Amino acid sequence: MNIQHDITIALTKGRILKETLPLLSRVGIEPCEDLSVSRKLVVATTVPRLNLVILRGSDVPTYVQYGSADLGIAGKDVLLESGAAGIYEPLDLGIARCRLMTAGPQGTDSEVELKRRVRVATKFVNVARAHYAKKGLHADLIKLYGSMELAPLMGLADEIVDIVDTGKTLAENGMAPRELIADISSRLIVNKAAMRTRHASVRAIIDALKSAVTQQVAA
Repeated sequence: MNIQHDITIALTKGRILKETLPLLSRVGIEPCEDLSVSRKLVVATTVPRLNLVILRGSDVPTYVQYGSADLGIAGKDVLLESGAAGIYEPLDLGIARCRLMTAGPQGTDSEVELKRRVRVATKFVNVARAHYAKKGLHADLIKLYGSMELAPLMGLADEIVDIVDTGKTLAENGMAPRELIADISSRLIVNKAAMRTRHASVRAIIDALKSAVTQQVAA
């Protein structure tokens, strides 16, 4: 891979990182540190002039938007919530697949449909606001950062908007998925200015990852 400029890629911690690293490895990009033990904030890679920075998912679009990172890998849920201003989204990497959905206590969905005003617990407040507005419902949004399933059970909310993978956690807490808002996977994002000023290097990374994703799908 021919990298002619200093390039930084922002990666998302957790499940996305675990699925991103093998994909990067297939295009010859590997961290020079063991990311499971390293405390370095910026990590060099086996590709000269290309560094990685590991961030919370919600911070990745911000670092890319403002040019602190040239590229990033983030879930589509985060991009929908942030609005992704100043960012290109050239590639669906097809990893960390899940669904962004509404959910609520089993057997109570008809009660919500009869209401004009609904209380919703979520960390995706912008996405939730738009979803309920399309349905003609006024949503009182309660921002939470974890244990969403607890909110309806404790009477804090009628429904939640959250990421659903297998649905097992919902079922174990007497909850059921309801409406699909969006199918989610991880996307490659690019700072618009970097696409212009570091075009050759950025394009090389995009093309390499696109080829790796295509091969993975064909396998």
